[in-house]
Amino acid sequence: MPRVRLDDRAIVAVSGKDAEDLLQGLITTDLDALAPDEARPGALLTPQGKILFDFMISRDGDGLRLETARDQAEALLKRLTMYKLRSAVELSINTSDAVTVIFDEAAPDGAYRDHRFEKAGITLFRSYGDAAGDTASVEELERLRIASGIAVSGADYVPQDAFPHDVLLDRNGGLSFKKGCYVGQEVVSRMQHRGTPRRRVVIVSAETALPPTGTTITANDKVIGALGTVQGRSALAIVRIDKAGEAMANGIPLLAGDVAVTMVLPEWTGLTFPTSADEASA
Repeated sequence: MPRVRLDDRAIVAVSGKDAEDLLQGLITTDLDALAPDEARPGALLTPQGKILFDFMISRDGDGLRLETARDQAEALLKRLTMYKLRSAVELSINTSDAVTVIFDEAAPDGAYRDHRFEKAGITLFRSYGDAAGDTASVEELERLRIASGIAVSGADYVPQDAFPHDVLLDRNGGLSFKKGCYVGQEVVSRMQHRGTPRRRVVIVSAETALPPTGTTITANDKVIGALGTVQGRSALAIVRIDKAGEAMANGIPLLAGDVAVTMVLPEWTGLTFPTSADEASA
C-alpha cells in the first residue's frame, strides 16, 4: 500500500481522567463526535477567534493525540499547560511515534481515517507508531491535498491570521456550533449566524507555472487573497470569494502576480462564488 512518513509532524499526547473535558472546553472540534477510528481536524483559537494552532485529533486508548506541525508542538504544549491549571491531565510531546499517511481503500490495522479527505470523497489513513519505508512521496500527498482543497497552517496561512471559516473548518468536521463554549467560540458563532464569512479556500489553476507561495491575487488591481501551497500550475489560496465572484461575473481577470488564473471552490463544501453583496452571506 502506498505510504509516506511525515517528518515535519509531531504528536502532543493528552491523557488523564480530565483530558477529554479539558480539550472539549478549549478546542473547536466536538469530541463527542470523534469516533475511535478517525482523525478529525481541529484548532485552538485566540479569544478573538483566530487560529492559533491547528492539528489532527484522534483517540489513543483513554487519551487523545494532537498531531500538529513539528515546529509548533512545543508552543502548543505550553499553551495547553497554561489552561490545565489543577485538572488531572498529563501533557507531553511523543517523540517515538512516527506520523505516516497511507493511501488505501481498506483500513490498515491501528490506522485512523482522515476526516478531511473523507469529506472530499477520498479514502486516506493516518498511522502513528513504527513507520515502514516510504512507497509514495510527499509531493503526491501535496498534489492530492491541493486537489481536495485542504489547507494547513504555515503552507497556506499564518497562525493568528485566519478564522476557522477561512480554512473550511466549518465544512470538514473541525468546528462545532453545538457543543458549548470553547476559546474563541463567541466570535466564530457570530460569524456563522450572521453569515459573514467572506474568505475561503479555493483551488487555483493556471496555464503556466504559478509564482511562489505568498504571491498576491488581484482583481482589477485590488488584492483579494494570496497563494498558499503551490505545485506547478496548481495551488491553494485563501481569497475573498465575494470579490472573486464579482470579478468572474463581470469578466475581470484574476491574476496571481502577473499570471492569469482560474479558481474553483472545493466541490465537497457546497459553497459557490457570490456575485453580489447580497449573495455573499448565502
